[in-house]
Amino acid sequence: MQRDNEFLELAVQLAYVNAEQGGRPFGAVVVRDGEVIAEAVNQVIETNDPTAHAELLAVRVASKKLGSVSLEGCSVFASGHPCPMCMAAMRLAGVNEVTYGHSNEDGAPFGLSTADIFADLAKPFDEQSMRIRYVPTRIDGKPGLYEYWKQRAGTKSN
Repeated sequence: MQRDNEFLELAVQLAYVNAEQGGRPFGAVVVRDGEVIAEAVNQVIETNDPTAHAELLAVRVASKKLGSVSLEGCSVFASGHPCPMCMAAMRLAGVNEVTYGHSNEDGAPFGLSTADIFADLAKPFDEQSMRIRYVPTRIDGKPGLYEYWKQRAGTKSN
């Protein structure tokens, strides 16, 4: 638990440094077997990329460093409550544990909460604020897209 606090403090320190440099107050570290594999800060403002969240960037660095899309056995320590996009990416990567130091409630007065997005995503598609449609699309003369991929990839899958 002591080491977890150190990793969490590192993520928060990264967020402070990023805020001092004009960025958003978010930092994240990826840890495996007690070792920091990657660290990153939010770069949304600097890059004009709405996906450049600290957690996503740290996951990208960790995956490159480990040479794998799987981050099984890794933990992520984040300065703030990870948004739904980051949570989904960490799940897809196989991250085992996420710990954060500031809640959505802490961030709400400053416009830094994603609680409304979490709530919206919990609704059925037809009740969400974003229009989501399933339109089955198949190309004549081609096998189904996923069947085609499986044939090309053999037994390898992501």
